[in-house]
Amino acid sequence: MKVLFAAAEGNPFVKTGGLADVAGALPKALRKEGADVRIVLPKYGSIAQSYKDKMKLVAEIQVPVGWRMKYAGIWELKHEGVPVYFVDNEDYFKRDGIYGYFDDGERFAFFSRAVLEILPYIGFRPDIVHTHDWHTAVTAALLDKHYRHNPFYTDIRTVFTVHNLQFQGHYGYEVLPELLGLDHDHFANGQVEYHGGVNFLKAGLVFNDRVTTVSPTYAEEIRTPEYGEGLDGELRFLGDKLSGIVNGIDEKSYNPATDPHIPVNYRNELDKKRQNKAELQRSLGLPEKPDVPLLGMVSRITVQKGFDLVADGLHGLMEHDDVQLVILGAGDRYYEELLVDHAQRYPDRTSVQLKFDEGLARQIYAASDMLLMPSRFEPCGISQLISLRYGTVPIVRETGGLKDTVLSYNEFTGEGNGFTFGPYNTHDMLWTIRRALQFYQMPDLWKAIVRNALAGDYSWGRSARQYMGLYEEIALRREEATASGERSAAEMVEEAVRAAASQTASAKDQAKKRSREKAKPEAGKSGDMFIV
Repeated sequence: MKVLFAAAEGNPFVKTGGLADVAGALPKALRKEGADVRIVLPKYGSIAQSYKDKMKLVAEIQVPVGWRMKYAGIWELKHEGVPVYFVDNEDYFKRDGIYGYFDDGERFAFFSRAVLEILPYIGFRPDIVHTHDWHTAVTAALLDKHYRHNPFYTDIRTVFTVHNLQFQGHYGYEVLPELLGLDHDHFANGQVEYHGGVNFLKAGLVFNDRVTTVSPTYAEEIRTPEYGEGLDGELRFLGDKLSGIVNGIDEKSYNPATDPHIPVNYRNELDKKRQNKAELQRSLGLPEKPDVPLLGMVSRITVQKGFDLVADGLHGLMEHDDVQLVILGAGDRYYEELLVDHAQRYPDRTSVQLKFDEGLARQIYAASDMLLMPSRFEPCGISQLISLRYGTVPIVRETGGLKDTVLSYNEFTGEGNGFTFGPYNTHDMLWTIRRALQFYQMPDLWKAIVRNALAGDYSWGRSARQYMGLYEEIALRREEATASGERSAAEMVEEAVRAAASQTASAKDQAKKRSREKAKPEAGKSGDMFIV
């Protein structure tokens, strides 16, 4: 199985959010499952020079952007066994930031077209092109419109993953012919039209063979007006074409047995976990009380993460329950100020750190007895997976990936790895926290819950196996070909690659010729005389 990943960001080269984690980790896991996976990213100016120094130029091509042709340099780097290709155009990508520019539509229309254009030049014909979020959502539409007639591209199938439905790529009608080279029919029949303009993400929903998102529950939630961000109708129309696969975590990095950020490494030894608790209490100025449950939060401080419930319920929790609270994060100024005020009122019970510190985050995961995630919505979530990996019991609202990964503990069956609540309100959140606090006072039952948490598989390998099943399901089922037919297919690919290589060599020869001509003295026009 040959798979091409195309994304706007990928760890460790460039990262602004969870998309980068997926684009960086999932291809490695897929290769372990036997897939030949390559990644395509823009060559941003902000990529570390240490990575740029290892890249090699493999092709220089012209990419159509509407009626214009734009230069693209194709650079290659092999990272942890995965070939990564970087599309270079300094006008589009040599900037301080990644997103938020007035011409983002043009930048990522160019990149989406380049994803398809480079394939013959890198000698790779994928079975699947897997694109991510609005930045590459139009790739499948471009494939159908501009490339299906070419035998090299005919059999390619497509998958599109929605990581964040809030960002959709809304632009005016003019981008259709000017940037994408698509005709009015694509607009008139509603395939890309949205409120009189063009919606890149909608094109991804319409043109791809399969659409995925980052958890099964979120895949159902976004079919409703509450979560659908205006596209719930299109998402409902997809039916079985839409599915959810939960993200994983890098279990090599997030490993309490080897994590360099935590004071005491551990596997299943809860006494060593308690040593981390004592160290964190001491470092944050909280009383060292091993029998008092420590509740942690590592999160952006926003309403989406449930901080309206947290702010509303903190006073009651501190007044009526014996618990310590540690919060790490930054975000909405209003809630930041409320939390600081709360910490000042209860200095021996609460520590609020308004920043993001990776080392401190790991220490909170390792030291806390419980992790609170009362999110209003959560497409997948990663904090609950990390907490489970570290034996910290999650308390979550039943939404998106939280519902899919955290099962409320049942004392009768012994099943469950955390505690959950459904309705989004302070009462249910506090009731669930107090239920967890009750179980904490029963050491044998609490140890059973922690063991359940530690026993789960939260790796990217689990996710990769599900994606492999999806790829195999949608890949073209070719009829048994004759030996001559198989040779014909191979020759077809070889011919396309040879033509691409020839074009690249020709372009380089022309560049050298222009360079030599510039070096010559300028010839005059008076007979055979040279004017110097």
